[in-house]
Amino acid sequence: MIIRCKTPLRLGLAGGGTDVSPYSEQFGGYVLNATISMYAHCTIEVTNNGLVEFYAADRKESFESKAVEHLKIDGNLDLHKGVYNRVVKDFNNGKPLSFRMTTYSDAPAGSGLGSSSTLVVTILNTFVEWLKLPLGEYDLAHLAYEIERHDIGLSGGKQDQYAAAFGGFNFMEFYEDDRVIVNPLRIKKWIMDELEASMLLFFTGVSRESAHIIDEQTKNVTEKKEKSVQAMHELKADALVMKEALLKGDIRRFGEFLSKSWEAKKKMAQTITNDRIDHIYEDALGAGAIAGKISGAGGGGFMMLMMDPVCRVDVFDRLLQYEGRIYKFQFTKQGTVGWTLRQD
Repeated sequence: MIIRCKTPLRLGLAGGGTDVSPYSEQFGGYVLNATISMYAHCTIEVTNNGLVEFYAADRKESFESKAVEHLKIDGNLDLHKGVYNRVVKDFNNGKPLSFRMTTYSDAPAGSGLGSSSTLVVTILNTFVEWLKLPLGEYDLAHLAYEIERHDIGLSGGKQDQYAAAFGGFNFMEFYEDDRVIVNPLRIKKWIMDELEASMLLFFTGVSRESAHIIDEQTKNVTEKKEKSVQAMHELKADALVMKEALLKGDIRRFGEFLSKSWEAKKKMAQTITNDRIDHIYEDALGAGAIAGKISGAGGGGFMMLMMDPVCRVDVFDRLLQYEGRIYKFQFTKQGTVGWTLRQD
């Protein structure tokens, strides 16, 4: 039997960072995001050889072990191991499973599109499909968050897991005690088309570890550094305005606040931007872009740029001078999905 799953990556449109503890517990966080047609993929081939085999095809990393109850978290494919450990412990009465797993992502690691969390969700949902586990979207996202943040100990927020599980455009609220409310947005087709026509997604050529940026942001909130905390308040308020602009199809206003939010985001931590990112951004503005921001924690990864669609080619051509890549994408309505191939 073969089980497959694909899970969409997301663009963080507004409020990113306010979903990270301790800010979300103290003040409540608002995030606006949308999933796109770039995915994390997982395939499980059920075996009876008593082995657990992982292969991350995009990273050319592999792991093999006897099928045991618990795999050691040691830096080698920890996301895969973390999901396996929880599935065996929580849903299989501690009995090991034998299988071969292959994963890959359409985006580079450290992209700022939530690739790590999306991979956790897609691996977990592949087990859900295989073992017929009774997990809805909220359950799936919360468990993925626990695995990544608590079991493995990786720093980060909560939005990525919920975006991956639900899919589409969502306005998310984050509160204390891990309380999350996902509000799906009914965006009209013409608004999505206009937003797609008005945006470019440029990979800066620099992958980065988001953990140290998030750790700095967390430290700033914990120490009550006014500049950083006020910037997060501004990001939270901007998310509400941008949600309203998006629902009404006011793309110009949406772009204005995207730019405003980027200026606020840079105040959250010193490592969010750098000279290369600033140069790319200023050059894009010079070619006709009206707004932009780095998706995710910052420091590198993907940059979203907005422009009047008639300026799209000019901005595209200007970006070609940089080592990087422009990715085509469409917004998607569906979250993670799994299916089974039965072999006779």
